Amino acid sequence: MVLEQTLVLLKHDAVQRNILGKIMQRFEDAGFKIKGMKMVHANAEFAAKHYQLDEVWAKNVYEKTKAAYDKERKKMEYTDHMHLGKTIQAWNMTFLSEGPVIALVLEAPHAVELVRKMVGSTEPRQAQPGTIRGDYALIESYALADKKKRVLRNLIHASDTVENAKREIALWFDNKELHAYTKELDKHF
Repeated sequence: MVLEQTLVLLKHDAVQRNILGKIMQRFEDAGFKIKGMKMVHANAEFAAKHYQLDEVWAKNVYEKTKAAYDKERKKMEYTDHMHLGKTIQAWNMTFLSEGPVIALVLEAPHAVELVRKMVGSTEPRQAQPGTIRGDYALIESYALADKKKRVLRNLIHASDTVENAKREIALWFDNKELHAYTKELDKHF
């Protein structure tokens, strides 16, 4: 079995609410190895590198957003997928640079998939109890974020694919900041 690494960011709303230990404990309890960890205050330039605007992603978000607006019979103010994508990118960049975050590299078999399951739905309102967002995120929804013209405040970022995890880890960490060590659970991998 091949081990995977994934990037997790405990956003500054998690830092401000003093729930970092509770969140990290969940990953340790599940058997993940923390390969790297640091506190970073990202500037706008760094945030733009993290939240790269991807046309496929923008189209997907646009279609979901349009369907939600159509369902509620609301007029959408975004002219096309890139208009919405650029808006969300700007909101994400602003939020990421508002305060310090804890950046983690976690390692385990199927790390990307398992961390995403533990984190829960991007929209805290839809996150199931037992997930990090379901248990700790404050009442938050896309509708509220849209009304306030900001991104969702949802405590945590987790890489969504193995490829994105590799790109994000390389952005946030130098190789010398990733550590090799042995844990009791390693014998099972």
